[in-house]
Amino acid sequence: MSPDDLILTRTHLRFAGRRFPCATGRAGVHETKREGDGATPHGVHRIAGMLYRPDRLAPPAPWARPIGPGDLWSDDGADPAYNHLVRAPHPFSHERLCRADPLYDIVLITDWNWPDAKPGRGSAIFLHQWRKPRHPTEGCIAFRRDHLRWIARRIVPGSRVIVPHP
Repeated sequence: MSPDDLILTRTHLRFAGRRFPCATGRAGVHETKREGDGATPHGVHRIAGMLYRPDRLAPPAPWARPIGPGDLWSDDGADPAYNHLVRAPHPFSHERLCRADPLYDIVLITDWNWPDAKPGRGSAIFLHQWRKPRHPTEGCIAFRRDHLRWIARRIVPGSRVIVPHP
């Protein structure tokens, strides 16, 4: 393992010599992941991108991409752009990235089922801000805002997110 690895445990995530409390999927960690199952997928995932809200904060890293009201994430297995960033208007089911709440002010995108997405395997395993302490997600990994900002300033594209076997 490398110091650049993010390692998930039952109670926290380890990164760069620090431990961060976090939340995972409401269904826990699973070997298999399906769209809408609420599970965090087991395995080694890589950080593939970073998005941020420029109207709310400065770029957390030089490689972060700003998002705005027209940016969406496709979660529809019938969509040719399934599990990819898309722009409004978009005729398929999607999630709005520019939210009223701060959950997606910073989003670290993993390579789960990306870039060659297989319909039904699950979309958008992000690292993002939590709703409230340890409140379960739909499968993503969520953190306190200041912790996520600390991680985002130090992480690099390709860093591994290691989610051990349940």
